Amino acid sequence: MDSVVPVTELLTAILAEQLLFVGEETVGHYFGEDWEFVYRNREYLLWGTVITIVLTLTSILVGFLAGFPAGAIEAYGSGYSQAFVRKFGVLLRGTPILVIMIFTYFVLPIEIVLGAAEFALRSIEFLLGPTPFTVPTDVPEAFLAATIALGLRSAAYQSQIFRGALGSIDEGQMEAARSIGMSRLETIRHVMVPQALRRSVPGFQNEFTIVLKDTSIAFAIGLGELLKRSHDLFTQQTTAVLEVILFISLLYFVLTFGTNRTLDYVSNRFAIPGESS
Repeated sequence: MDSVVPVTELLTAILAEQLLFVGEETVGHYFGEDWEFVYRNREYLLWGTVITIVLTLTSILVGFLAGFPAGAIEAYGSGYSQAFVRKFGVLLRGTPILVIMIFTYFVLPIEIVLGAAEFALRSIEFLLGPTPFTVPTDVPEAFLAATIALGLRSAAYQSQIFRGALGSIDEGQMEAARSIGMSRLETIRHVMVPQALRRSVPGFQNEFTIVLKDTSIAFAIGLGELLKRSHDLFTQQTTAVLEVILFISLLYFVLTFGTNRTLDYVSNRFAIPGESS
């Protein structure tokens, strides 16, 4: 019961200030100096949350752009291409993400990667016309290295999600589409892929959550994401370690919970009629 009183008084203070601002002194008075320290640095931690979100999105995008073609090659390819994709995927899935990230940051020449990305983008624009995308040149190397590491590792897992989704579609649909004059490539593109994308949402949801939490590994290369910024704070005030950890745990929970609920909606919204989501 004693713990209920400070919470009630704090809510009263919030209402008294019209829910617009809670002073540091108010937090310190009801919860102590360490929570006041966390509250005072809330913007610093929230900016780390923004970096975590952006890193998650860019890594998932890289994973999708590389993982979906890889899954299609494993499902429908043959020969050297299938063998290469399969072995490379096994290598990435069997290597700890920390090792991959350290390799991309300290060993991989980022300039060459950016040059290759710019060449690929220009090739796409030459074939398909202008695109709204540009290759970033002023992004910190730590962020690029983390994106590449998380993206490649995610691609290795996403490829298996998409391979399984493609393999779950009845082969009779391929035969039916071929019987009405569609080529194999047209059948894969217009018949198999749309169904596979819908069926892969539950697996993709799990992978999205894993990548979100794995962004904390970027702490090892000094990227100022949420975990790195929390470490910076509790080294300044060591008595606030528990409070900082509890606060960032709450932020991670909000992010993962919001992501899961959003993807649950997407799964239900785009589920194949007649199939359970």
